Amino acid sequence: MKIVITGGAGYLGSVLTPELLRLGHEVTVVDTFIFRQTSLTDCCGFENFRVVNGDCRQETLLRKVTADADLIIPLAALVGAPLCSRDEPGAISTNQGAIELLCKILRPEQKIIYPTTNSGYGIGEKGKFCTEETPLKPISLYGVTKVRAEEAVLRRGNCITFRLATVFGMAPRMRIDLLVNDFVYRAVYDRALLVFQGHFQRNFIHIRDVARAFIHGIGHFDKMQNRAYNVGLEDANLTKLELCAKIKEHVPSFVYVEAPIGEDPDKRDYVVSNQRILSTGFKPEWNLDRGIRELIKGYTILRNSVYANV
Repeated sequence: MKIVITGGAGYLGSVLTPELLRLGHEVTVVDTFIFRQTSLTDCCGFENFRVVNGDCRQETLLRKVTADADLIIPLAALVGAPLCSRDEPGAISTNQGAIELLCKILRPEQKIIYPTTNSGYGIGEKGKFCTEETPLKPISLYGVTKVRAEEAVLRRGNCITFRLATVFGMAPRMRIDLLVNDFVYRAVYDRALLVFQGHFQRNFIHIRDVARAFIHGIGHFDKMQNRAYNVGLEDANLTKLELCAKIKEHVPSFVYVEAPIGEDPDKRDYVVSNQRILSTGFKPEWNLDRGIRELIKGYTILRNSVYANV
C-alpha cells in the first residue's frame, strides 16, 4: 500500500514507520521535526521511504502528499494535557483542525486509521469497565480535541479508530514523561517516588503492541472498519500504587509513598475493556513485566530531559 503518516517521527511513528517499510509498504512521513528528533534516520535506507519536512495543517501540502495514498495514518498531535495547556491554539488546530481538514480533502476510497486516546472516558464509574459504547467525557483539552477528531473520522467513514491506553516502552523517539516510563525512570535514578492520588486507575499498552494493532487493522480493515477499538492490556487496569508495586519487583530498592495531601492535576480514573479488538484476533505480545525490564535497560543508555514533550 501507499501510506502517508503525519507525525511519523514521533513516539509511535518512530516504531510504526520502520515496521511498515519492512512489510513492503511505500511510506511517506510528514513531520515538522520540532523536537529535533533523529528517530527515522535508519529508515532512509529503504527505497520505499519518503520524508517531507512540513506541517499537516497546511492544506496545499496535505493535498499534495495524500493525492495517491491508499491509507493515511494521522499521528501528528500535541500529545498530553500539559503540552496542550501550554499551547491551546496549537492543540486545537493540530489535534482537531488538521484531522477535520484531512476528512474534507480525502477521496471516499482512501482509508484512515486514526489513533485517539482512552482518556476520553475521563472519570469512569467505579467498578464498571469502559467499553466503546461508554459515553465519552474528556476532562482535558487534549481529550476534547482528540474526541472531536475521532467523531469527524467516524462520520467520514472508511476508517478505523484506536482508543489507546496509556502507552509505555522504549522507542527511537523516546518519551520519558508517560506514566509507566516516568515511574520506572524515577525508580532507576531517584529510587523514590511521591504518589498523588494513588488509587486512580489506568489501562496500559506497550508501544510495539500499538504498532502491531495498526498492522492488524491494515490486514483486517474490511472486517474492522467504521468502528472504534480500545487498545490496551486486559490484565493491566492498575492503580498508580499497583503499578509502583509491580516496578518494585524489578527494582527492589525503589521506595514509594502516597501523599496524604495534594492532588494530581490529571484526574483520569477508569478501567477499560479491550474485548472488541481481541475478538478480531489481535493479541498483545508485551506485558508490563517485559516492558519494565526493557525500560530499565533503556535507562542505562538514556538520562536526559530532552526525551519528553514538556
